Amino acid sequence: MATGTPATSPSTAKPSVSSRLNVGNLLREPLLGPLVALVVAVIIFSSIADSFLNPQNVSLILQQSVVVGILAVGQTLIILTSGIDLSIGAVAVFGTIVMAQSAGANGPVVALGLTLLVCVVFGAINGGLVTVLRLPPFIVTLGTFTAILAATRLLAGSETYRVEQGPLTFLGTSFRVGSFSTTYGVVAMLLVYLVTWYALSQTAWGKHIYAVGGNPQASDLSGIKSGRVLLSVYLATGVIAAIAAWAALGRIPNADPNAYQNANLETITAVVIGGTSLFGGRGGVGGTLVGTLIVGVLRNGLTQAGVDSLYQNIATGILVIVAVAVDQFTRRRSR
Repeated sequence: MATGTPATSPSTAKPSVSSRLNVGNLLREPLLGPLVALVVAVIIFSSIADSFLNPQNVSLILQQSVVVGILAVGQTLIILTSGIDLSIGAVAVFGTIVMAQSAGANGPVVALGLTLLVCVVFGAINGGLVTVLRLPPFIVTLGTFTAILAATRLLAGSETYRVEQGPLTFLGTSFRVGSFSTTYGVVAMLLVYLVTWYALSQTAWGKHIYAVGGNPQASDLSGIKSGRVLLSVYLATGVIAAIAAWAALGRIPNADPNAYQNANLETITAVVIGGTSLFGGRGGVGGTLVGTLIVGVLRNGLTQAGVDSLYQNIATGILVIVAVAVDQFTRRRSR
C-alpha cells in the first residue's frame, strides 16, 4: 500500500514566518495604537450621545482642533529633536495681539507680515539659546514662556481687541462640501500637516531632524550640522505659530491675551498620544494629527456627556501620563 506524506489540515497549519513577521510589523506600527484609541473613543461617545456623529458636531470637533492642531505640528518638530517647547502657545497668542493692533493702522497684509516676523524672532531666540549656549530646551522655553506671557499682557494692556471681518478672519470662513460644512482653517491645518509630512519624509532636512533627535553624536560624526538643524526647527516652529495665530483670529475674531492658556499642554498631549517619542528620533505628524483628533473627540464627548471642564483637564493629564508610560515601555522593549 502506497504511503505518502500526510496532508496538513488547514485548521492545524502553522502560520508562515512571513505572515508572523507581517503581523509583528503591523503591531509595531506607531500609528496603530493612536488609531485604535481614536476609534474606541468615537464608539464610546457616539453610544453616549446620539448627536456625536452628526456632521455638524464632527465639523465642530475639527474647527475646535484647528489652533492646537497647527501648534502641535511645531511641537512635533521640536520633540523629534528630543526637545520640548513650552512657549509655542504663548508665541501664538502674542501674535494675535500684534496682528490685531497693527491691522488698524497698517492694514491686514502688513499685520500678517509683522506677526510672522515677530513669531520667527521668538523662534530664533529659543533656537539660539539652545544651539549657541547649549541650554536645555525645557529651561529655555519655560523662561521665554514666562517672559512672552508677561509681554503679551503688557502689550495688550489686559484688553481684548476685536478684529473686523476680512483677511485676518478669513480662515474662519465656512464652505460646504455636499452636506458637510467646514472652514478654511481646517483646510489650512491639513495643509500644514501635509507640507510638514513631506518635508520630514521626503527631504534631507527631515532625515537630518530624525538623525539629530535619535543620536546627535552620530549625526555630528556623519557630517550633519546639528546646530543648524536645531535652529531651523525652531525657526519653522515660529512660522507655524504665526499660522496658528491667524487661525485663532479666524476661529474667534478677538485677540485675547488670556486665550489658549492650556495650548502647551494640549500640543504635548497630541504629540505624545500620536506616538512621537519624547526622547526624539521617532514619530511623525501623521500620529500627531490622530492625537489632536483624540484630544478634540475627548473634550467634545465629555462636554456632551455633561462632564465638568476641570474633570476634562484631569482626563487630559492622565492621557499624557499613560502615553509617556507607553513610550517608555516601547523604548525599553526596543533595546
